[in-house]
Amino acid sequence: MLRCKKIRKMRSFIYMCHLFCMVVISFTIALPINKNSVNVIHPVVPDIVRISNQNLLRLYESSQDPEVRPGLLEGDIAVTNKYFDYWRVGLRWDVFPDKLWENRTVPYVISALYDAADYVKIYKAITYINYMTCIKFVPWDGKIKDFLLIWPIMYPKGCWSFVGKFGGAQILSLEPPDEKGPNCLENEGKAIHELMHALGIFHEHSRADRDVYIDIHYENIILGFKSNFDKQSPENATYNYEYGYDSIMHYGSHFFSVDPSKPTMTPKTSGVTIGQRKAMSKTDCLKLNDLYGCLDKPEEAQIYYNICKVLGL
Repeated sequence: MLRCKKIRKMRSFIYMCHLFCMVVISFTIALPINKNSVNVIHPVVPDIVRISNQNLLRLYESSQDPEVRPGLLEGDIAVTNKYFDYWRVGLRWDVFPDKLWENRTVPYVISALYDAADYVKIYKAITYINYMTCIKFVPWDGKIKDFLLIWPIMYPKGCWSFVGKFGGAQILSLEPPDEKGPNCLENEGKAIHELMHALGIFHEHSRADRDVYIDIHYENIILGFKSNFDKQSPENATYNYEYGYDSIMHYGSHFFSVDPSKPTMTPKTSGVTIGQRKAMSKTDCLKLNDLYGCLDKPEEAQIYYNICKVLGL
């Protein structure tokens, strides 16, 4: 018993030392951007879903989820016109391999503007994906051109990300807690959601077959935001997997609602909930591993099938 306690203490000590080193790296590394200018940026938004300044202000002043408030594609996705057009007809990453991170490796920097508690939540999200997949997030070495910059953007505030590798110092925004609430960092769930966007995963509700599984209540959607409930064409590349009500990538039932009491989407299957932001579902895990070729080799596939199999909420 005494030996077990010593081992547990040693593991905790090693983990804290490792975490401290990661904090030091993120605080001291020289960024190729101005720390002040990155607080206000203008992420790309497809012309067809671009909203007016008036509607954007309405979002900021509302009690909408922080994934909704940025006012990008489906709330939290930054994407160019070109890739939006392909998204609508069923974007296939095997056609655009440059949008996946090379060698299954994502260099990253976590902003020094996060306090220690928020840093730990972001770091937990990163290590969670590292464990569940063959994808590896690694601290940026200051040399590689393309890397993920996790930053509390002031405008547009909220939780948002590009989908897939965009290039350069690629922003992933996670708004820290304030007097109004926890925003993007109540736990590591929203960070996992945005990291999955950065890896190339879209929202579950936009699948072409979604109408078999959910009802969209257009009458309850805020005027001017119905395009966020568009769906892809049947060429969507995720159809080898069952529809995931429990997906961490699924919209919540009241996203973009005109009234907190009125749902914008409801499941057709009774007794299920949508919009959880705790952990990946089994399907999320398999989809991500499949996208990055972690299931291509039989010996690797068995490892990640077994890991993903234990998931389920």
